[in-house]
Amino acid sequence: MAKEDPTKLVLVEKRGTTTIITINRPHKRNCVNGPTAKALYQAFLDFDSDPKAAVAILTGAGGNFCAGADLGAIQNQDEANPMSNEWPDTLPGPIGPMGPTRMVLSKPVIAAISGFAVAGGLELALWCDIRIVDPTATLGVFCRLRGVPLIDGGTIRLPQVVGRGVAMDLMLTGRAVKAQEALKIQLASSYLGSSPPALSYEVVDERPALVQALELANSLAQHPQTCMRNDRLSSHFANPIREPMLKEYELGLDTLGSGEFMEAISKFFQQTEKKKAKL
Repeated sequence: MAKEDPTKLVLVEKRGTTTIITINRPHKRNCVNGPTAKALYQAFLDFDSDPKAAVAILTGAGGNFCAGADLGAIQNQDEANPMSNEWPDTLPGPIGPMGPTRMVLSKPVIAAISGFAVAGGLELALWCDIRIVDPTATLGVFCRLRGVPLIDGGTIRLPQVVGRGVAMDLMLTGRAVKAQEALKIQLASSYLGSSPPALSYEVVDERPALVQALELANSLAQHPQTCMRNDRLSSHFANPIREPMLKEYELGLDTLGSGEFMEAISKFFQQTEKKKAKL
């Protein structure tokens, strides 16, 4: 496979007051490696400091949101995801393994989810303020099946969003959640239109998630911005995540250092090589 262009791992498009940030690794189902995580982090830094930008949309190219961390990058030091327990208590926050997951921005971010938003991809979606899905969406803690820990806030944010009982179901089983169930458990919503603004937890809109998210972003941009942003920040500060995420990271490192993890990853690489051999 040709070497990836590092300047195209993440695409940034500005439409009026909306900034669209797209993970652009469709051949990997938009799995995030180290360079992609760094590009995502920088894209959100730039968005937050742009006085003309009101709302960001995070999405993925080629029909998938993000299928998690790129496990193939583990064996390559230049490709590995950033790993650190250093977390200065200053905003917007440091880079996380998946990129922006430790950041607290001053403006809202919408996840536009088509296809897979699983494992670390689900953690990216949970970092966003609102998650919009279309009928193609599948969410879940798929890393459970490979012995890969949640280390980007998934164990903290998932219970905050859906409640502890449902979160335990999803975290322990690793099962798939389709769009309709995602609405039912309020893990995500659909945007049915702006007259009046209508986020639905019952009806999955047939339109692509990005189309819905753009309409929602335009609606949010019409509000008095100082009031909306300060209320949003107050909600974030009411649920501090720095210390819980550092504990999550500590436990995640324990998992990554275990023989169980290495055995699971070895099996993954063996299966990958077998699939390549058949092509």
